[in-house]
Amino acid sequence: MKETLRYLAGIAGPSGYGSNSTADQVIQDYACSGPPHLTAIITGATSGIGVETARALAKKGLRIVIPARDLKKADELKEVIREESPKAEIVIFETDVSSFVSVRRFCSGFLALGLPLNILINNAGIYSQKLEFSEDKIEMTFATNYLGHFLLTELLLERMIETAEQTGIQGRIINLSSAIHSWVKRDAFCFNKMLNPGNYDGTSAYSQSKLANILHVKEIATKLKARNARVTINAVHPGIVKTGIMRDSYKGFITDSLYLIASKLLKSTSQGASTTCYVALSPQTEGVSGKYFADCNESNCSALANDELEAQKLWMQTHALLQRYLYPPPAQHVLLCD
Repeated sequence: MKETLRYLAGIAGPSGYGSNSTADQVIQDYACSGPPHLTAIITGATSGIGVETARALAKKGLRIVIPARDLKKADELKEVIREESPKAEIVIFETDVSSFVSVRRFCSGFLALGLPLNILINNAGIYSQKLEFSEDKIEMTFATNYLGHFLLTELLLERMIETAEQTGIQGRIINLSSAIHSWVKRDAFCFNKMLNPGNYDGTSAYSQSKLANILHVKEIATKLKARNARVTINAVHPGIVKTGIMRDSYKGFITDSLYLIASKLLKSTSQGASTTCYVALSPQTEGVSGKYFADCNESNCSALANDELEAQKLWMQTHALLQRYLYPPPAQHVLLCD
């Protein structure tokens, strides 16, 4: 109850920010002349809070790399950013995060540029009311929100570690999650069923993918710590934001008039992007890893999301799946003898 009142009142937490804080308010406290030119990859940057995240970070002088499925939207975003930040460097790649082949192609293309990589923001996300499958024949929500970002992180992690070692600047990975992750019950969190669900429910699929995003953070944080790597990884809940995902998720549950009333309590996209920007840039989050943030402050996630064994099991299952898809065994040739 206390947290709800704090959220509604916009009361700032220990960080000095709260639910009403915007991305611009958060970034204005970090001097442009401080760190050298940083590079950030932001998935899902062409809509919703991704747009605000890209705009705010470009405003602070970061080079922004955008893997985008819709190149037209990406080009339009590029123009919008440059109207505000004429010197902004924006790099665009055509990429479908739900496709393993497309993610690999993007990573190969990015790495070939020889650019450093300081910040990776796994922001892209979808909510689907009906059962759909990716080109890899995996349920689309799980493929987009979790699996594509898992692969992206795996393929770019070494570059991030190298960049941190060479520059002395800590690398930061941010997974977009949601408070809805806490709706998932332990007995319903089954890897194979998430890949190919029998009885599909859009809200369940979305909440499971967001739980997976946090468990991914927990396991990668452990692995990075074991390597003494100067890279952190954290999960953020952007809040309940007025975006397309939010509207789609409530169709069929509430009427348009009730949604209009409820939307007055929702965050703007700039407020929704504030926590991502805070975790990406704030000196207060230096060295903080494996945590969950909401309203620009460290917060609590569910017991299941904190389960180290569950995180390890999910990582192993995901890694095994990707190995099968990306590195299938060679075809067996039968030798015929006379």
